[in-house]
Amino acid sequence: MHSKALAPEYQGALTKMSVNASLTDVLAEGERHLRAAELSGSQQEVARTGLAVAEAHRRLGHVGEADRAWKASYRAARSAEDTGAMAWALWSGGTLARQRGALRLAFRLLRLAADLGKKGGDVVARGYSLAGLAETGRIQGDYRTVAKLHEQLLAEARARGEARHTVWALEGIAQIHRNTGSFDTALEMFEEAAELAGNADDRRGRAWALRGMADIISVRDNDPEQALALLAEAELTCRAMNLSSALAYNHKMRANVLYRAGRYEEARLVYEEALGEFREMTEPRGEALATLGLVKSLARLGRDRTETAAELDGLRVTLDRIGLLNARDMVDKAYTELGVAPAGATVTGEAGRR
Repeated sequence: MHSKALAPEYQGALTKMSVNASLTDVLAEGERHLRAAELSGSQQEVARTGLAVAEAHRRLGHVGEADRAWKASYRAARSAEDTGAMAWALWSGGTLARQRGALRLAFRLLRLAADLGKKGGDVVARGYSLAGLAETGRIQGDYRTVAKLHEQLLAEARARGEARHTVWALEGIAQIHRNTGSFDTALEMFEEAAELAGNADDRRGRAWALRGMADIISVRDNDPEQALALLAEAELTCRAMNLSSALAYNHKMRANVLYRAGRYEEARLVYEEALGEFREMTEPRGEALATLGLVKSLARLGRDRTETAAELDGLRVTLDRIGLLNARDMVDKAYTELGVAPAGATVTGEAGRR
């Protein structure tokens, strides 16, 4: 039996904030209580309320403010000798690092957070930090290493009845299955996650699950209209809660669906919209993926092959630098799909593989 979804990152005076609260409301309340905590001189409360401020800024795409906020939360936690709060601050910092494409830093901060969570006896902070490590590895494309950790975290979340964490784990495992071609299993897990999130009133988790379902239905079933309907439902949640990152990824998926359906001009427009959103929040992974979709759409609309190849070359360098193995493979496949060759290669018939 799972409980209603909670937001353990909203701490101190913000513990009663709903997981579905608008991020602008979370930020306003967090900053109000943070000022009060600073006036009271309680470093522990500064750390706990500062965490909510950091997370609201991060999810709104305010990278600089989020970076300053998690570091301030950590300093206050260390001053108060609150090991659990230190773990949560490092978790926030590691999550931000992953969002910014700094995967090595993300791994380092999240490992420290997991260690401090264990040392401080904060099971939830440890679980979230391990989940962050698993997600970072999954995004990187290292499925073999992190699949077992995802399964472990799913079992722990189910045992504790933590709906939100169960939804996260289901979605992560589903994404691994999707990326390795097990579409039926992936769809079943996304559907379970969507149902569980709905029952637990986890609107954010349901929005991400709907996005995953739309992807599978587009790829496996070639049903763009159903996929677009699921994305439209998810978009309503993203806008209501001001989920900037989730909305940008929703738009990128909408463009993917349109591209697969051969609606290249529509796809181009939506990829451009998503690209602007990712750039505004300084999210290089999303920016690179949206750029790849845009390059492919422009190529289908008749863009010069030399320009297409040059853009793909640049994208491959970018993805190598970030360390996104799966996305880099997507670029390699795009050379063949579009009939172009990397710089220095020649084309015989279809473009050759590197």
